[in-house]
Amino acid sequence: MFQSRITGLGYYVPDNVVTNDDLSKIIDTNDEWIVERTGINERRHVVKGEDTTTSMGVKAAKIAIERAGISKDDIDFIVFATISPEYYFPGPGVMVQRDLGIKTIGALDVRNQCSGFLYAISVADQYIKTGMYKNILVIGSEVQSTGLDMTTRGRSVSVIFGDGAGAAILSRSETEGTGILSTHLHAEGAHAEELTVLAPGMGKRWVTDIIKDNDPDDVSYFPYMNGQFVFKNAVVRFSEVIKEGLEANQLEVKDIDMLIPHQANLRISQFIQNKFGLSDDQVFNNIQKYGNTTAASIPIALTEAWEAGRIKSGDLVVLAAFGSGFTWASAVIRW
Repeated sequence: MFQSRITGLGYYVPDNVVTNDDLSKIIDTNDEWIVERTGINERRHVVKGEDTTTSMGVKAAKIAIERAGISKDDIDFIVFATISPEYYFPGPGVMVQRDLGIKTIGALDVRNQCSGFLYAISVADQYIKTGMYKNILVIGSEVQSTGLDMTTRGRSVSVIFGDGAGAAILSRSETEGTGILSTHLHAEGAHAEELTVLAPGMGKRWVTDIIKDNDPDDVSYFPYMNGQFVFKNAVVRFSEVIKEGLEANQLEVKDIDMLIPHQANLRISQFIQNKFGLSDDQVFNNIQKYGNTTAASIPIALTEAWEAGRIKSGDLVVLAAFGSGFTWASAVIRW
């Protein structure tokens, strides 16, 4: 069986920086309130007509392809993770294929919210390990800002999210003990409605009703989050899935060189860091400047950590995520 390894990384975020003070001008909030609850200082929001979920994914992908030392024609498959496609259908996977000018390879869209990138990595890893594909482009990209309730009513959620994209190239390797050692995926649909956007959805309302009602007080189009319940579940599932990944590879917490958690909330990351007794050098966080970019958060953080020289050849890198669904996942990588 072949191994898969990450050979190229890239990310892109919009130029438009939105600080906590900026939000305080349109929402009844302030910098201290946001930082205390989330750890976020600023985030990026797209500007209408400049960036989309697909275009940001394309920009990140181009960087990853170049760094992998391959051409777009060497890509055999595309896996695109997002909860914010610009179209209800088709998904952005095929649009990336079109915009990069890639031949008629397969393109798969993954809808697993904050765990989306790790689910996508797991899918790509299995395709490569079975020998079906050699080079796979994996993207996580989100435009959250255009779907947020930017009023005081929605402040507990809307201050958290940002826009951005990250990409990775997974390539075939025959070197045992390196690359992606294992991935671990879980879900608990019993809590699906605790973190959700109910509409648009074919089961929520008829299109004719939406057109007729045009109800400005309909909040079903905005994200809803039971914050305390999500936090309590997140810290448990993060811990479980990290331990699962280590145990599957006969590793211990002390073996971790870099933990990159999904950037959901700095308080969650700090809780996990303290629970495992990890130093600041062993954990990478960038939610302070980007907010929660859902499926894009791990590839953006992974790329930044690698660019900063905090991930080196031979390092043990652990990725972990928890989010809506509930879904959670981890990946254990020998760099």
